[in-house]
Amino acid sequence: MPVAPLVNPIRSGRRSRIRLVRGAIGAALAAVVAVGLTACAPDPVSDSFLSGDNNGYVAADGAIVEIPVAERGEPVDFGGVTEAGEKFSSADTAGQVTVVNFWYAGCAPCRVEADFLETVWQKFDGQGVSFIGVNTRDQADTAKAFSDEYSITYPSLIDVDTAEAKLAFAEAVPIQATPTTLVLDKQGRVAARIIGPIDSPSILSTLVKDALAEKL
Repeated sequence: MPVAPLVNPIRSGRRSRIRLVRGAIGAALAAVVAVGLTACAPDPVSDSFLSGDNNGYVAADGAIVEIPVAERGEPVDFGGVTEAGEKFSSADTAGQVTVVNFWYAGCAPCRVEADFLETVWQKFDGQGVSFIGVNTRDQADTAKAFSDEYSITYPSLIDVDTAEAKLAFAEAVPIQATPTTLVLDKQGRVAARIIGPIDSPSILSTLVKDALAEKL
C-alpha cells in the first residue's frame, strides 16, 4: 500500500483563503471521465483510481491554498528541456500568469485531470497565461504518448533525470505529492497551489482569473 507523505502546507495569514477538497472524486467527476473514456480503450489506471485504489501515484489530502500577495515569496526561476527537446526557461513567460502542473503518465489522477487542464489552457490561451507541465518520472517518448492520447497541447519539462524544475520550487513550495498544480503570478511567485487532482475546470479557472486581475 502506498504511504501518504507528510505535507507541510504554506502558512498563510488570516487573510488566506483555504479551502479543503476532501475525499475521492465524486460521482459527477466519474461521469465526466467515463464520457471522455468512451472514445478510447478502457484505462485500467484511471478506473482503478476512480474506484478508490490509490496505486500508481503519490497520495495526499487534496487542498487548495491561495496566498495573499503580501505573503508570497520570491519569484521562482526554473527551466529545463521539454518532451520535444526544446529548452524552456521561466524567463520565457515573464510577465504572464503561469500554471505549472507536476505529473507523470502512470499517475491515475493525472489522467483524470488532464482534460480539465487542457480545457483551462484553451480558455486562457492568448490572454497572458502560460501552461507548462513538469513530468517527474517519464522519459520524453512516454510524455509525448500521453500528450497525444489526452490531446494535451502545452509542453512539459522532462524532469526525471535532473529534478531541475522540482528542486527550483523546493524552497517556495516543496512538491511532495503528484499531481500538484501551481499558479504563478505575473512576477513568477507562487500565488496558489492545488495538491491532488483538479476536480473541475472552474476551480483552476478561478485561480487563474484571480491572478490575472491582480495589480502588482
